[in-house]
Amino acid sequence: MKKQLLLLLGILILLVIGFFISKKINLNPNYEVGQKIDSLNGVAVYYNGGVGNVDGRALSKDGYNLGLKYQCVEFVKRYYYEELNHKMPDSYGHAKDFFNSQIKDGQINKQRNLKQYKNSSKSKPKVNDLVIYSATTLNKYGHVSIVSKVTENEVEIIQQNPGPFGNSREKYNLINENGKWKINNDRILGWLRK
Repeated sequence: MKKQLLLLLGILILLVIGFFISKKINLNPNYEVGQKIDSLNGVAVYYNGGVGNVDGRALSKDGYNLGLKYQCVEFVKRYYYEELNHKMPDSYGHAKDFFNSQIKDGQINKQRNLKQYKNSSKSKPKVNDLVIYSATTLNKYGHVSIVSKVTENEVEIIQQNPGPFGNSREKYNLINENGKWKINNDRILGWLRK
């Protein structure tokens, strides 16, 4: 019994170590970290390998903090800076921290200087909105992406750092119930808009 317990404990430890290593290294031989894999309005999306990989901090030419290179936050802040000429008053924080649950639907999120909408909202998501995702057991930082396309019943997002085999674009069903719009993904907290 004691040997079985030790064997089980050893396997569990190896699995945990393997999980953390896989978040840091590039498991996909088709791409190199820092390689351009997509773009939105000329702003590049770069491959990051494991979701926990960090390759230094990205700053704009005027010193504005864009975030940790090739992370999801760095892409959305770089996009807003380059495409929409927007600097966030609070230029730090994890992806999940972009959404403030204390702010009412349609009010200004002062940390980001953007209007905030809850999932679900009377305001339909629009192209260029930031989409904020909650944390998970395997990703305590959450996630953030940008709406790249909206139809009557679907939202397409573009993202950086979805994992070594994730796609830069995903589509979600868009539901309108009782006059409110909901992106059909349980992790989505809401969206922010300039």
